[in-house]
Amino acid sequence: MTSPLLTVTDLSVAFAHGERETLAVDRISFDIKKGETVALVGESGSGKSVTALSIIKLLPYPAASHPSGSVTFKGQELLGLPERDIRHVRGNDITIIFQEPMTSLNPLHTIERQIVEILELHRGLTGAAARARAIELLGQVGIPNPESRLASYPHQLSGGQRQRVMIAMALANEPDLLIADEPTTALDVTVQAQILKLLKELQGRLGMAMLFITHDLGIVRKIADRVCVMSKGKIVEQGPVELVYTTPQHPYTRALLAAEPKGEPPPVNPDAPVVLATDNLKVWFPIKRGVMRKTVGHIKAVDGVSIEVRKGETLGVVGESGSGKTTLGLAILRLISSDGPVLFMGNKLQGLRFKEMRPYRRDMQIVFQDPYGSLSPRMSVADVIEEGLWVHHPNMAESERQERVIAALNDVGLDPDTRFRYPHEFSGGQRQRIAVARAIVLEPTFVVLDEPTSALDMLIQAQIVDLLRDIQKRRNLTYLFISHDLKVVAALASRIVVMREGKVVEFGAAAEVFKAPKSEYTRALFAAAFSLEIASEGVVAQ
Repeated sequence: MTSPLLTVTDLSVAFAHGERETLAVDRISFDIKKGETVALVGESGSGKSVTALSIIKLLPYPAASHPSGSVTFKGQELLGLPERDIRHVRGNDITIIFQEPMTSLNPLHTIERQIVEILELHRGLTGAAARARAIELLGQVGIPNPESRLASYPHQLSGGQRQRVMIAMALANEPDLLIADEPTTALDVTVQAQILKLLKELQGRLGMAMLFITHDLGIVRKIADRVCVMSKGKIVEQGPVELVYTTPQHPYTRALLAAEPKGEPPPVNPDAPVVLATDNLKVWFPIKRGVMRKTVGHIKAVDGVSIEVRKGETLGVVGESGSGKTTLGLAILRLISSDGPVLFMGNKLQGLRFKEMRPYRRDMQIVFQDPYGSLSPRMSVADVIEEGLWVHHPNMAESERQERVIAALNDVGLDPDTRFRYPHEFSGGQRQRIAVARAIVLEPTFVVLDEPTSALDMLIQAQIVDLLRDIQKRRNLTYLFISHDLKVVAALASRIVVMREGKVVEFGAAAEVFKAPKSEYTRALFAAAFSLEIASEGVVAQ
């Protein structure tokens, strides 16, 4: 038998916090053979990403250390290599795709500059040769008209396109091992399927091995040969994918496989008052060209959308990346300009100035997709949640503010004693609970939930869905729930809007749309989503 390409033996990772030391990874071992895909799965904080970053020594040393272990690549020990030597391996023989391309790509450099930089450092390519290789790479990862995209900046690309650029950069030097850290987490199901297919095709063409990190079990079954299940820094189970999925041995693996959003959304009360309604709502962004910046066209992000949401209802909005879902939510909240009437509790919001909108802000709140990006790292959790009370209830007594903050934390299932800690001290699921607490502390009527579960693992997803349903029932909240995860939408939404290219292509009761979609696009969307799901027959949670 050929020796493994990568061997991780008895690896531990510890982080120092002053006098205290935390063990993030505890004596794990696995290997990867040439051309093989090994998946690392587990919930947030289990040690998956820390393991991956240890392999290429990207942890914040000296705060991070390795109390034990060895990482060998092609027979060479990596942990003891000095920084100068590890750079020849990192980016050349081993490359990585990070979870969030928007924060991984440099916002000040064009796509061409960022790809060419890698080619210059590792291949010595410059000028026309580097540019030609950059165009070739963008074409390989499926970006249309790649030459025209070279001058684009990251913010000018969609989420799927940014992830494709990250893949192009990772494959620029044809590595032997690709580490993919949650590469499809924030992508919609159609783009997700495209990225997975692309990775498999490129892997077959280049013969490279892959370490695939994810919390999505459907993806693991689709892409991996073997799987390692991590929990609390340890690998609790590993083996061939089919064997682990059909006959899981560890209780945690069984719980992970059984975890999914459950329950039924509340039925729509046809007599309930309409909380929010739009009529032919439009958000068009001008395309300007030339020295005089003349408008030559428009990007129709939202193009004539009419919806209504009743008291206590959850309206689900689904569609692929760039369909206009988030733009619709922002336009409804008057966070971006739009054309067309927006009615909230019978009041017209269209045309109101900033100060005129402030009284409505108490009753209209939003929970953003990325809690880490939306929570200020310089503010404690108490300050984050309390900020809205300072703005909208400036005369409220300090004791009452504290009571409201504590009540909100209790509502979202967090210990109020942790309110003086900072966002970075919490896991992804806990940060999302903090974001929900910030939204509900003002006791709003209407909440826009913009992909609140997309970056969370399956166990935490199910908890957040239960939490949102419970809060809605107790507070009689109305939700506009934006998501690409159809299982989550099915568990929460009583009616559903399907969007494509800024337009509504299907609208109706969620149960009916899921059972018999009328639009060809909706059928294709559902097919892409459910092809990624795992069959759970034979998996019994014990």
